[in-house]
This record gives sequence, structure tokens and C-alpha cells, in this order.
Amino acid sequence: MSPLPAGKVLAFAARGERRCLGVRRGGRWTVCPYGAVLEGDSARDQCASCARLDRSRSVAADTMADDPRPYGVYLAYFGRGLLKVGITAAERGPARLVEQGAVAYAWLGRGPLMAARRAEALLGSALAVPDRFGKTAKRAARGALPPAAERRAELARLHEAARELPGWPETLEPVGFECVDHAELFGLGRVPGEVAELGGLAAGEEIVGEVVAGVGSDLYLRLRDVWLPGTGEAPEGGGPQVAVLDLRVLSGWVLGAASGTVTTVPVRGREGGPAEGHDGQEGLF
Repeated sequence: MSPLPAGKVLAFAARGERRCLGVRRGGRWTVCPYGAVLEGDSARDQCASCARLDRSRSVAADTMADDPRPYGVYLAYFGRGLLKVGITAAERGPARLVEQGAVAYAWLGRGPLMAARRAEALLGSALAVPDRFGKTAKRAARGALPPAAERRAELARLHEAARELPGWPETLEPVGFECVDHAELFGLGRVPGEVAELGGLAAGEEIVGEVVAGVGSDLYLRLRDVWLPGTGEAPEGGGPQVAVLDLRVLSGWVLGAASGTVTTVPVRGREGGPAEGHDGQEGLF
């Protein structure tokens, strides 16, 4: 379960500069040799040089074709008509689906990396199933989810269509249909229809709020008060509001305790649903 349960109060501030996290090698992080400073509103936690090094041996970048681990091919559901195909190392289990914020999912097959890649490509070419969605599309779909039975039925139809395709890789072992739904795990029933969006942090800015729900990298917070630019005060009649924060924008910051009770980070788009935001590239693994 999430270490940020519903009802938990968060009150923190960004300190200093936001720094690149470096490169993960051999199961540990190597510090960025450039000491690069990152933009406050970017979902990326690496500078361009470290990102290039990371992708020099990466399954996502197709530069690690010799990976001997078995892989799983999955179908992920994010909302009505919003289904994607992806692959993940079998040893990770459903972790990647939780990270992506998949509302529901089903396994399609398991086998060697290149066979999983061929199945993924097959679904893309034959059924036009994408391998990624941006965060804006996912957030919007979350606000109008159909019942669980409908979600399961949509996944089942795609699973059946995928298994009937000619050209299925022989070394990829098919997996029977079984739908796993994350609505309760994420707490989607607690997310209201009207949701604002928190922007990126700058040094000294603070976020103060109560956890409502967590979906992948998105954290929904009920804000106590919000700073009104130019006045240093909360807007009149605003009251508590729910806003979503992409937790990836916190990576690289040193976070300390907030000194006040007002959120000073910009809050955007409160007109009937999630705001337009920067769609971070969705990692595959």
C-alpha cells in the first residue's frame, strides 16, 4: 500500500535547487557528474547527458536486446476507449501497471524479450493499440470512468482480439484472461469531478494539504488554502479544493517542513476537470 494513506496531512517546502538524480547502474544511483540543475515543472529527473547514458543500455530504448529475463505482455485500461499494450520484466509483477496508473489490466502473454516486443508491435500494427498515453488523457479519463463490469468487458474484448491475430510469436506463452482492477487500491471513488492541477515547485514554495488519493505518480490533495498571486492571501470564498500533483516534479528537490499553512505553488485549471498539463513521456518498464 501507499505510504501516503488518505487523510494524511502533508506540509513541505522546496529547498535550494532541483538537481539531476544521476544514473542507475548495478542496482544503485550514481551521482550526476555535472551537478545539473533541473527545471521545476519537468517530470524528468535527469539532465540530458545522464538520460542519454541511461538509454545507452535500456530495454525501453531497444538497446538491451540481450536481456535474458522473461517478460510479460499486458493490456492496460485507463478509461473508456483508452487501452494500451506494454511489456514489463516478469520479475516486477504488476508494479509497472501501478506506476502507470492503470485503472485495470490483464496479462496477455509471457516469454523472451524479443517475442514480447514482437507481440507488442503486432497489436500496434494489426489493431492500432498504442503503447503509451500522456498524463492529460489519463487524468481526463479518470473523471468519467464507467462501471467495473464495463471496464472488464472492454479489456476482455481486446484480449480475445489480440489472441486471434495471426503471427503470434511462437515462444510467447499465452495467458488466459483475468482482469485486475485498481479503482479501490487508488481510491478513485474519493476523487471529485472537479480537480485543479498543481504546477512545478520553485525554491521556497510550499504545498500544504490532505491526501485524497494516489494514482500512479499523481497525488490528489485537498488543499487547506491557496496563495493568490500578487496579494499573498488566499482567494475569498475559495475554501478547500482538490488538486492533483505529479510526484515526479518533486524528484531532485530537498524537501523541508513548510513554514506556513498556505499552498504557494501555482494552481491551474479548476473548470470542470483536470487542467491541461505537460505530458511526460511514459516509461515502458
